[in-house]
Amino acid sequence: MLSEFSLIDRYFARRARTNTRRAVLGIGDDCALIAPADGEMLAVSTDMLVEGRHFFPDIDPHALGHKALAVNLSDLAAMGAQPLGFTLAFALPKPAEDWLAAFSAGLFELADRYDCELIGGDTTAGPLNLCLTVFGSVRQDVALRRDAARAGDDIWVSGTPGDARASLGLLRGEWQVNGQTNEQDAAHFRRALEYPEPRVALGLALRGVARAALDVSDGLAGDLLHILERSNLAATIDVDSLPISPALARLPRDVQLQCALAGGDDYELCFTAAPGQRAAVEAAAQHAGVRVTRIGTMSALTSPQTAPAIAWRDAAGTMLNLTLQGFDHFHAD
Repeated sequence: MLSEFSLIDRYFARRARTNTRRAVLGIGDDCALIAPADGEMLAVSTDMLVEGRHFFPDIDPHALGHKALAVNLSDLAAMGAQPLGFTLAFALPKPAEDWLAAFSAGLFELADRYDCELIGGDTTAGPLNLCLTVFGSVRQDVALRRDAARAGDDIWVSGTPGDARASLGLLRGEWQVNGQTNEQDAAHFRRALEYPEPRVALGLALRGVARAALDVSDGLAGDLLHILERSNLAATIDVDSLPISPALARLPRDVQLQCALAGGDDYELCFTAAPGQRAAVEAAAQHAGVRVTRIGTMSALTSPQTAPAIAWRDAAGTMLNLTLQGFDHFHAD
């Protein structure tokens, strides 16, 4: 049976040493040593993935390796940061070599795409639990912060939010694959859930163009509210402008809205930019090869006592009474 150190060396450390060195000192010492380029700051983010809460026990380990890093790279994308490296700490019930080979392959395939080096970590025996910390670099003056939105800003979103939540609904039996939602749609939803694409290229292209940004991990309705609270603003969203994938469009309209607005695990970017930057936003999206859609507007609060909130309307301007709540790790079903 693999020991702790042979496991690390065979599936992680040896592979990490073949990557481009971004750290001054990586795996093999008590700490890694890493520094950003001159004039830039470190952007640091940590995410934990717990079996049964963030992924199903029977998930393909290759997909899990991809997703574990993708959700962290998505945080760097939301800050407009260039990936540098990451650490990996995990508990594993038993060191199954087939599982480790597939997991590490999925992990490093994504790491190699973004030149993001594994620089350290830890492993132990226990219920399956993954914790990654990712490091990036960005100049302070172009970082995409949640508190930087302004009244009058356009609100944009990348991709087609809602597909990952649609997959979860199918797996839970909340809605069914039928004549309108075929097996090809189900496969599309499943890939959205298990292989999210971090929008790193878009985040980098939006530096100096967008003002505020975050990644949609817990649902657009809940995550956008974080920008409103940090920027002390309100927002109006046109739900008819939401970008919906053809697969999601084949589900009932109430399911579409539930998935697109309150679903999680999309890891698309929601960001704001001045109306005068519309052409620049479109150019940034084209450069990154990502679809972006303008879905609403930021506005000032009507009084100091007014709480930041989202108003929902349709394309005709009719206000809609939608009760939506983003994902909460301590109150989720």
